[in-house]
Amino acid sequence: MQQAQGLKRGLSARHIRFMALGSAIGTGLFYGSASAIQMAGPAVLLAYLIGGAAVFMVMRALGEMAVHNPVAGSFGHYATTYLGPMAGFILGWTYAFEMVIVAIADVTAFGIYMGFWFPEVARWIWVLGIVLLIGGLNLCNVKVFGEMEFWLSLLKVGAIVAMILAGLGIMAFGFSQVGSGHAVGVSNLFDHGGFMPNGVGGLIASFAVVMFAFGGIEIIGVTAGEAKDPQRVIPKAINAVPLRILLFYVLTLFVLMCLYPWPQIGSQGSPFVQIFSNLGIGSAAAVLNVVVISAAISAINSDIFGAGRMMYGLAQQGHAPRGFSKLSRHGVPWMTVVVMGAALLVGVLLNYLIPENVFLLIASIATFATVWVWLMILVTQVAMRRSLRREEVAQLKFPVPFWPYGPAMAIAFMVFIFGVLGYFPDTQAALVVGVVWVVFLVASYLLWCKPRAGQGQPVAEPAELHR
Repeated sequence: MQQAQGLKRGLSARHIRFMALGSAIGTGLFYGSASAIQMAGPAVLLAYLIGGAAVFMVMRALGEMAVHNPVAGSFGHYATTYLGPMAGFILGWTYAFEMVIVAIADVTAFGIYMGFWFPEVARWIWVLGIVLLIGGLNLCNVKVFGEMEFWLSLLKVGAIVAMILAGLGIMAFGFSQVGSGHAVGVSNLFDHGGFMPNGVGGLIASFAVVMFAFGGIEIIGVTAGEAKDPQRVIPKAINAVPLRILLFYVLTLFVLMCLYPWPQIGSQGSPFVQIFSNLGIGSAAAVLNVVVISAAISAINSDIFGAGRMMYGLAQQGHAPRGFSKLSRHGVPWMTVVVMGAALLVGVLLNYLIPENVFLLIASIATFATVWVWLMILVTQVAMRRSLRREEVAQLKFPVPFWPYGPAMAIAFMVFIFGVLGYFPDTQAALVVGVVWVVFLVASYLLWCKPRAGQGQPVAEPAELHR
């Protein structure tokens, strides 16, 4: 039996490209970027460039495996094959955990954005509404999901491009901000304490938020089981998307910090809305709020999809309850969507109990989960390469660049990020939660999965998928 026998190959290159953009460009840019700017000042641009280069290596490592063997469980399946069943179990469930946490961050941000228009309405009400809406949409056919994600992401990308162009136009023509009394331009990057006002320590601290911003991009690998032509589509998406995301992040934050002094960015919710409000363009702030809301919705949408498909793959391997592999008549693993919806209700509860502190806590926990997933993807790719004969390596259709130095440097960088999370007091709780989570998974595997496999219920080894 093939792993994705019931899953419909309904996703084109266009769908996958925009799903990845939708998953990665969301809360991290529109809301979380303010925290990163406060930590590092203008030097945050360097943090995004360094983080982006490491993420590109992760994606190329994933691409090499996804093109070689396109399956629905993606990197969870690869880890099982090349590192052993326990590694596959830990990686698959950590990715699902990452998507849950990121989605909680996104629904939280959605509640914050809606507060811009309806400050009197409790945040948790908005969060509950969006969870129910997106859960329902994810039960539709995968093509419907792909189309919706395409249009939501297109709106978001279009707005980012428009904002970059408008910002560059304001700088080029020398407008000053209405009633502000300070100049607009590149000088803002150096006038307020210099380019690196908080020193190297501030730059390093910002990585906790910066890496969260790239989280979700690995969904490209998860889509391989539902891509129409994975060997052509996946490489295109992987080469295009990380570079575009990096370009968007760096250019957007460059323009933001040129338009407005960095110490004041983020004091009024989304930096994007704040910028345009301070430029005296009232309607632009409302329009931007529509954009950031659609960005949050698109990111939540992708998160639910990614976690659902990963849990489906885990169920196929015997690493999750069998009910997770049941498909609706639309070819959607409906049980996993229901589970994700239920998990997001935790986000509703958190927004009810601790509305002020919830975002930074969630973002740092998500950073741990994201970086752990990336580290395991890189290690899995190294293990796959070592298992192949020289002739097989030569036949790889999408090999990782700069082998073996590129993956080795990316692995070292991911380990460094764990050190960052452990060093700074604000993010230490995230590292503790992460370590507890990994220990919990190891115990769960040893107590639940391994005995079952030993009783004649071997882990399913799905066949390679073909078009």
